[in-house]
Amino acid sequence: MLGLFDWGIGTRQAWLVFAAASFLVSVPVFVQAPLVRLLPELSLVMTAGWVWLSVVLRRRPATHVWGDLLLGFSWSWLAGSIYWGWMRWEPTIHLPVEAIGLPFALWCLGRRWGLVGNLFYLGSLFGTAVTDIYFYLAGLIPHWRTVMQVAPSEASLVFQSAIAQVSTPWGTSWAIVLLAVLLGVGLVPLRSRQLHWWAFGGAVLSTILVDGLFWLAATMA
Repeated sequence: MLGLFDWGIGTRQAWLVFAAASFLVSVPVFVQAPLVRLLPELSLVMTAGWVWLSVVLRRRPATHVWGDLLLGFSWSWLAGSIYWGWMRWEPTIHLPVEAIGLPFALWCLGRRWGLVGNLFYLGSLFGTAVTDIYFYLAGLIPHWRTVMQVAPSEASLVFQSAIAQVSTPWGTSWAIVLLAVLLGVGLVPLRSRQLHWWAFGGAVLSTILVDGLFWLAATMA
């Protein structure tokens, strides 16, 4: 049985990076979601602010890692602004839009540049991909399209139908399988003592929290 030391758990900075990565995946979602519906242009412009702040932080040795992490977050924010602001009615293009920063991230990783931020972005993208796969497997895509088109007062009926779909043996089984995938992919990097893997793990594992909160919100609708 692996102990905490064997898993690389214990360094304060690693935990701070993990916590920051988890925060940047989970909390901004609930800020950006209403913002893109009301002011999508503002959300898009805010991307430049995140990039500027990341550059400023990266220039200082004491805050370099946080600037690096924020730069990776800016790709997620940019993709979210574009998709949820103007394209949210079509779920089939959700993942391609979310992957808008993938070529840049892979190019940077190939040159060992910005590892914390780029692996954070890849972890966030992986979590998004797993969630989207579940929507396809569980047959929730029609519900996605519908809830984006109906009035808020009618959304509760769509959510109730989606919850019923998730509660079937098929939906439950795939939820368990993909939950295990997220846990495995998110926990294994924590064996490393390198900060960029903790950013990746935090981004992946926080996907479970975000999905859980959305599920809870749907059940209470």
